[in-house]
Amino acid sequence: MTAAEDSEKKRSRGRNETEEERADRMWVELIQEVRVAQMGVQILFGFLLTVVFTPTYRGLSDTDQTIYIVTVVLGAAATGALISPVSLHRLVSGRRIKPQAVNWASRMTLVGLVLLLATTTASLLLILRVATHDPYVPYLVTGVLVWYLVCWFGIPMWTRLRHTSR
Repeated sequence: MTAAEDSEKKRSRGRNETEEERADRMWVELIQEVRVAQMGVQILFGFLLTVVFTPTYRGLSDTDQTIYIVTVVLGAAATGALISPVSLHRLVSGRRIKPQAVNWASRMTLVGLVLLLATTTASLLLILRVATHDPYVPYLVTGVLVWYLVCWFGIPMWTRLRHTSR
C-alpha cells in the first residue's frame, strides 16, 4: 500500500464512534464555538443598548437613527440565535434526541453567525458615518464585510470542499 492510499484510507475511515458518542463530541465542540460567538455578540449588543441614552444619539440624522435601530434589532436577533443552543439543550436533555438537537443547534449557530456578521457590519457603518461623515465610509465598510465573509465563510467552505472526501 502506498503512502497516498494509506492516507486516503485513514481519511475515509473517520472515527469509530457510535451515533450517540458522535453527538456528544459534536455537542461539546459546538458549545465551545458558541461561547466565542456569544461573548462577541453580547458585548456588542450591550454597547448598542447604551447608545440611545447618550446625548450624541439625539443629534444623529434620521438615517443614522434608522441604521442604529436596525443594528439593535439585528443584535437582538443574533443574541437570541446564539443563545438558542443552550435552551434547546436544556429543554430536550434526557429525551434521547441529542443527534437531532446537535443538528438544530448547529443550524441556529450558523444563523446567529450570519446575524452577528450583519450586526457588526451595521455597527461599523454607523460608527464610521458618525465619526467621519466622509463619502468613502461605504467603501470601507464593504471592504470589512468582504473580509468577514472570506474569514468566516469563504476559507471554511474552501477548506471543506478541498479536504472533504466525497
